[in-house]
Amino acid sequence: MISTSTVLLFGPKHIALAETTGGAFRECIDAFDGYTFLYPKSWIQSTRTEILRNVPISVSTGSVEDLCPPEKAAEKVLKQYLTEFMPTRLGVRRESNVLSASSKVADDGRLYYEVEVNIKSYASNNELAVMPRDRVQRLVWDRRYLSLLGVENKRLYELRLQTPEQVFVQEEDDLRRVMDSFKVIKTA
Repeated sequence: MISTSTVLLFGPKHIALAETTGGAFRECIDAFDGYTFLYPKSWIQSTRTEILRNVPISVSTGSVEDLCPPEKAAEKVLKQYLTEFMPTRLGVRRESNVLSASSKVADDGRLYYEVEVNIKSYASNNELAVMPRDRVQRLVWDRRYLSLLGVENKRLYELRLQTPEQVFVQEEDDLRRVMDSFKVIKTA
């Protein structure tokens, strides 16, 4: 099972920020939990959950190999997201799919899994209406989730990036750079 605790971007005090060369990105280093990644300078630091766009890092016991193959890991990630974002309204219909699942050995020599999913939710503003024509559902949630899973310190790490699908194309280069920069590191 993935995810036992979530650390939101820059929430804990033990995370260090450093300027990096390249101008448009900063580096986030969490030496306590054991990971590092780059993020765009235009992103703001926050200790509260921003539901539209955020970068949580989950740390749990386990290994990427426990999830083999990548396609199986992607199905587990999707199931986890569907559980986390379970609607509380009546009559909500959801569509979800795995867009891609792959493994790679990064330049640090570690195995990482990359997972990309889409989740859509449809709801009616008048779900208790008597007539079906008055309960027309419309798209209310259309999200792209990019996840990178890696193992170090006998723990499974998940970097999750999420953004509304309609702005994904504009943000894709930055999101992929963040994903590519994520590395797990040994802790003291």
